[in-house]
This record gives sequence, structure tokens and C-alpha cells, in this order.
Amino acid sequence: MTTSSAPVLVTGGTGSLGSEVVRRLSARGDAVRVLSRSGAPHTVRGDLETGEGVDAAVEGVRAILHLATTSRDDTEMTRKLVAAAEQGGRPRILYSSIVGIDRIPLAYYGGKRASERLIAESRLRWTILRSTQFHNFVETLFRVQRYSPVVLAPAFSFQPISVTDVATRLIELLDDEVLGIAPDIGGPEVRTARDLARAWLRARGSRRPTLPFRLPGTRFAAFASGANLVPGDPYGTVTFEDYLARAR
Repeated sequence: MTTSSAPVLVTGGTGSLGSEVVRRLSARGDAVRVLSRSGAPHTVRGDLETGEGVDAAVEGVRAILHLATTSRDDTEMTRKLVAAAEQGGRPRILYSSIVGIDRIPLAYYGGKRASERLIAESRLRWTILRSTQFHNFVETLFRVQRYSPVVLAPAFSFQPISVTDVATRLIELLDDEVLGIAPDIGGPEVRTARDLARAWLRARGSRRPTLPFRLPGTRFAAFASGANLVPGDPYGTVTFEDYLARAR
């Protein structure tokens, strides 16, 4: 394990993945600097959308874990962060991305791919880790239907992974100083969305029926082809049922 007195900057450090990474780094004694727009206690104020405070936030850090994301396009946030890092000592940067973004034609995924290119073409030492969808993302697909008499599920499979497993892998990459695009990681099980919906219903004590659906177009076809999955041995250890039990 590589240690240093210089801090690690975590963007998105108050999110589900970021907070787990921050907790683990802090627990083992790493100096951690969490970037937040609010400047809340135990964070440093900085806005990746405007660039305000970002130069100061990256100053003196040994590495950046770029975990911040939005529901829109992350490209400009990444551009501002990379520019500040290139001018501020050129720390190493690790970026959390998503499996299949180069094969699934979603606009949001296009922004993630553009962010990957910005990082790869920068003057920084970089690592990119792509993971499958988080358990909480998959759960949200069903939770938004909590008042529906029938739970709809897309007719393709997921390989959901726990944020704890992703946090573990990111810290392994930080310690090992692995550079470039790391091998993709996925959860312990590949399961149909309908099967996951049924597991979610069981956890809630519900007997509502589930119904698979298909949509026309290349995006649905890409998911149906398995572009969002990681073949081979899985990295993750926490199953969807494990996640649901812990989330109660």
C-alpha cells in the first residue's frame, strides 16, 4: 500500500460511492479532501460547473478520485477539473465510469465517454475504472413504480454491483498505482431485470405481478445484447438481496 501525507481529493465525496470511499480512506488514516459546492463541514468549497474554488482544492493533493456526476453531461465538470490539475502539480487522477458506455448510445453515456477522453488525453497520470450499474440504481427502476399495480421490467439483464465493492476496487487501484483503463468490474450475478424486480417485491412483502417490456431502437438493443455486462469472473461480492437486506 502506498501512503503519503499529501491528501487525496475526492469529488462527489458526499454521494453514495464517494462517501464510502471517503469513509474507507479516512478510517485507514489517509488525509482526505472532499470537494463540495456548499463548503459543508469537513469539505472544501468548490464548484466543478463554474470552476470556482477548484484550483485551490487541487493544490497539494497527491491524487484525485473523480466521482462527481450529474444527471446531465459531466464533460465540462471534468474539463475544469483536469485543467486545474494540470496547472496545480499534476496529481494522478482516477475516474469512475460505467461499463458499456462505448457500446450503448445513451446521451449520458456519451458524456462519460467524453470525460474519459479528456482524462486520457491530459498531461496527468490517470486510471479509469468502469463498473456495472449500482444496486441502488436498479432498485430505483422499481421504486418509482411502488404505487403501480404491475411492476414493469425491461427485457434484458443487469449485473448490479455494490458501491462498497466499487470503493474497494478504487482504493486498490489507488494503492497499486495502476495506470490506464483498468479491467471492468461487475456484480456477483447476472440476472434478468424481471428477476431483480421480483426480488425487490419479495423484500417489500409484495405479491404484485411483474411484466417484461421491450422498446424499439438501438439503445434498448444494446442493453439486450449484454453490452452493460462484464463477462468472466465477477469482482463484486454483494448480491442484490444482500443490498436490499442492508438497506432496510
